Amino acid sequence: MSLSRKRKVDQENRVFKDDWTERYAFILPQSSTKPFCLICNETVGVVKSGNVKRHYETKHGHFERQYPQNTEVRTAKLRQLNTSYESTNKLLVRAVTQQDRATEASFRVAWVLGKNKKPFTDAEIVKECLVEIADALFEGKERQEMSEKFKKIPLSHDTLTRRTEVLAHDLVNQLTDDIKDAPCLSLAVDESTDSTDQAQLCVFVRYFSKAKGTLCEDILGLTPLCHTRGEDIYEAIIQMLNERGIDVKHIVSITTDGAPAMIGKEKGAVQRLKEQHSDLLTYHCIIHQSMLCASLGKEYSDVMETIMKLVNYLRASSALQHRLLRAFLTEVNAAYDDLLLHNNVRWLSKGKVLERFWAIRTDLEMFLSQQKNVKARHYLDFLRDNDTMEVVAFLVDITSHLNELNLKLQGQGNTVCDLMAAVRSFERRLEIFKSDITGPHIHFPTLLQQTNGNHHHHHLSFLEKLAENFRMRFEGFNVGRQVLLCITSPFLVKNVEEFSKEIKSIFPWASMASLQTELIDLQENVVLQEVDCDTVTFWTKMVTAENFPNLQKVAICVLTMFGSTYRCESAFSAMNAIKNSHRSSLTNEHLGQCLRLATTPFVPRFRQLMGERQCHFSH
Repeated sequence: MSLSRKRKVDQENRVFKDDWTERYAFILPQSSTKPFCLICNETVGVVKSGNVKRHYETKHGHFERQYPQNTEVRTAKLRQLNTSYESTNKLLVRAVTQQDRATEASFRVAWVLGKNKKPFTDAEIVKECLVEIADALFEGKERQEMSEKFKKIPLSHDTLTRRTEVLAHDLVNQLTDDIKDAPCLSLAVDESTDSTDQAQLCVFVRYFSKAKGTLCEDILGLTPLCHTRGEDIYEAIIQMLNERGIDVKHIVSITTDGAPAMIGKEKGAVQRLKEQHSDLLTYHCIIHQSMLCASLGKEYSDVMETIMKLVNYLRASSALQHRLLRAFLTEVNAAYDDLLLHNNVRWLSKGKVLERFWAIRTDLEMFLSQQKNVKARHYLDFLRDNDTMEVVAFLVDITSHLNELNLKLQGQGNTVCDLMAAVRSFERRLEIFKSDITGPHIHFPTLLQQTNGNHHHHHLSFLEKLAENFRMRFEGFNVGRQVLLCITSPFLVKNVEEFSKEIKSIFPWASMASLQTELIDLQENVVLQEVDCDTVTFWTKMVTAENFPNLQKVAICVLTMFGSTYRCESAFSAMNAIKNSHRSSLTNEHLGQCLRLATTPFVPRFRQLMGERQCHFSH
């Protein structure tokens, strides 16, 4: 006996008849497979005339008596019911769309506040501003509609906190996905404390993004540390790498601030990483090293210390005295109306303090001469001493040159080639400075102004020591001159063999034979010789992996290296702006999320985030 197959109604190809609307008051909604009754707003399960007719006759006999078939009054009533249904359906669709838009608006407000390092509570102020803008720009019904739309955007403190969490999670996912395709990457690591003295470890990653076709820098993570020992830093770095799915052997280099906990030979974090990845290149931040080179001798440091004490005496010892100083400088039309305080943490601070001090030194002398206490007389004698002022004048000039170097070393996106080019250039400048200090003083205008070329101090010895410090600190830099020259100007490399040896010493995996032949082919390529673009574009887009696989790989590895911890230092400035005295209770997790929003190059996928959650208006 054959088994009977069970009927499936959805396979019977039943069709809704248009005349069912006139006869039974039913329609078939566009997005539904069930007929809909216009009278009671119910549906029947199957598109079948018997089901529709049964529903109409059993439940709506009164409608048949009140509006008989084939009458104008029935046609008008059915048209009215159909219009009412369509308008109601449009309202429902529009309500859902408005909720989606309100949710997206709250995400975008959270994004803007995060980028500008503002607290979550500022979102309510944003809503108030939007309502006031609506009242000012619109009139009548339009004003009311716009005001109501703005009021419905969910922007409470708790909502913005959740929005920030979602945005940060999306940005982390984008970074993780982008890193997976990167041929190599480098890290910059630094440690500092926030406003509550909580130690925070900041790690930035730099890599070549195949999706964007350029080099990218982003914060890998911000982690609180109970202790700042080498093992703690190492474990925090490893945890970040594991969370992002990064293999330690995929890292080309790591740049630190040179602290013992970072680079200690036995227990330092870098040494522990090198035990897992022996070819890992390690660098001490070039900016830090340049500042260490500029250490002052005893004579110069004593004068500098006295200037700082003088500035603190005038600015910080008494609020009344500070007010009197500012009033006096304004009255005499001084170049500046106040002094600057020195901050050892800020790289440019010392030079800026000296520059302003020198510009108003005669006004300060006049101000101190009006005071009668012992300290004022002591500092007045200091300002009137010609030999001391000669040292100050020299310090103003030399710190201005050092600040110029420092500014070149700072900035986002600078490659190690750019930083080392600035350092080598400054080393050559020092040779010029040594000749100029005994000659026309064209590079020391302040010193010339003070001494008229007849100075009594041996500033030449200071310059010689400074040049020696730069030579010793950067002489053993891992990336050789031929490699740097090849990355910036490959057509100028003359000694191909020396270039390949330098590459081999840095990257043991590189093939010297392939590098030599590829570099020669590159230099003889007439088309590439005519290309006019920046270094990153040249090596990532003009030089193809098909024709120059080894050379391009080496170039990308060098270009991804961090030359300094500038990104970490700038992130700490952002961290202090986010977690300030008014937000000291901010959790470490939320601090890391806010910092990510403030520093990331990625943009959240707002529409995708909005579609993944249920949207509501503000209550």
